[in-house]
Amino acid sequence: MSQLLWTSEEIALATGGTASDPFWVSGSISIDTRSLMPGDLFVALQDARDGHDFAEAAFKAGAAGALVSKPVSGGPTMMVDDVLGALEMMGIAARLRSGAIRTAVTGSVGKTSVKEMLARIYRAAGPAHWSVKSFNNHWGVPLTLARMPENTERAVFEIGMSTPGEIAPRSHMVRPHIGIITCIAGAHLEGLGSLQGVATEKADIFAGMEAGGTFILPADDDFLDFLSSRARELCPTGNRETFGFSEDATARVTGYESNGVTSRINVEVIGQSVSVEIEAVGKHWALNAAAALLAASQTGRSLADCAEALSGYSPPAGRGTAERLPLPQGGHFTLVDDAYNANPASMRAALAALAQRPGGRRMVALGEMLEIGAESNREHAGLAGDVVASGAEGVFLAGDKMTHLAEALPPGLQQVWAPKADELWNALLNAVRDGDVLLIKGSNASGMGLIADRLRQRSAAAGLGKMDSSAEDAAEVR
Repeated sequence: MSQLLWTSEEIALATGGTASDPFWVSGSISIDTRSLMPGDLFVALQDARDGHDFAEAAFKAGAAGALVSKPVSGGPTMMVDDVLGALEMMGIAARLRSGAIRTAVTGSVGKTSVKEMLARIYRAAGPAHWSVKSFNNHWGVPLTLARMPENTERAVFEIGMSTPGEIAPRSHMVRPHIGIITCIAGAHLEGLGSLQGVATEKADIFAGMEAGGTFILPADDDFLDFLSSRARELCPTGNRETFGFSEDATARVTGYESNGVTSRINVEVIGQSVSVEIEAVGKHWALNAAAALLAASQTGRSLADCAEALSGYSPPAGRGTAERLPLPQGGHFTLVDDAYNANPASMRAALAALAQRPGGRRMVALGEMLEIGAESNREHAGLAGDVVASGAEGVFLAGDKMTHLAEALPPGLQQVWAPKADELWNALLNAVRDGDVLLIKGSNASGMGLIADRLRQRSAAAGLGKMDSSAEDAAEVR
């Protein structure tokens, strides 16, 4: 029999709750009845919807028990005063009972990619645990912790934010041995006000670091000195390491080449060189790989083993994946789905990568960038040069803020603008033809990801291909 994740007795001890009947959690912990599996513990969080309304459905799906703050029917429950607070206590208890080496990742760009790279390396080394999708907020971090099996040897957690004060509590919850900041860029400026505000908040990833831990920083970032100083304040006994193209970086990118489909990256870590090949395009992926290799090499694995495990990596759906999709009229086009999120730095990286991809015409469909503050109009207009440099022959723009980019583009460049993403649909269908490479990108709330999904669905409906079942959708309380 596989190891139980939790018993009702352990949950009661961790949370101070009261069980209606004994139960045993043989699966995982779920907040969504759509993905709940038999043996899972259902957690009735209250967010946009009240999870208690779905408890009965959870039991019908095979839930072992439910963590609740008010009576529900259908199966055994653990009654607590506050469900989210109880989940947080379960997360801390899971951390205390495990001897796992814990890594925490944050940053304006690339944190999910670095987290996924580390998860791949850690899985190859033994029992590992990692954040699902981008579960990095006030419920995602404690949920990930509470899901961690006791025998975990290495774990990686993604920690995000949108307003000040969000990262430090999550760091204290995780208590990382290794903390990574990927970069500081213009994301969430609406809530933080300035890049300095972003850097200050991101540096709080080190607030809960274990004594003697390792903080890993971007060597080429303008805020390197500030991040170093802040990290030392928060963890005086910590060890500083860096990654990047800089000659002084602990993990230095010494080579990058791409055939437009895969990339070969050479990294030198304290005099030792390794090479990895990944299924992603763009020099920013070299930085992600360097950060992941450096962090993984701090967990007792050789650099060579880490590089071998990382080779073959492919990005998660919506983060730069390339798919060759058939067209109903015949032929194929390449869909580059980078629609999970966007800020000025990630937009420029995606456009630069598009220029390297082989194929016929290059096309871009871009949704507006949200939460980037007072400079939003200028930042949108400022993408014009990057769009031109990408070689795009057709530009499709969605959202009010994208009017500033539309006005800044050369008058001879074919473009279509619409107030909403779904209003681009017919124009895209009429434009895409055999051999094209289409990049889709925008902030998650811009709706551009739905366009990518509809393109897959169109191929599937015509019997021409399978829809990508790995497409990432936002978790919600159900």
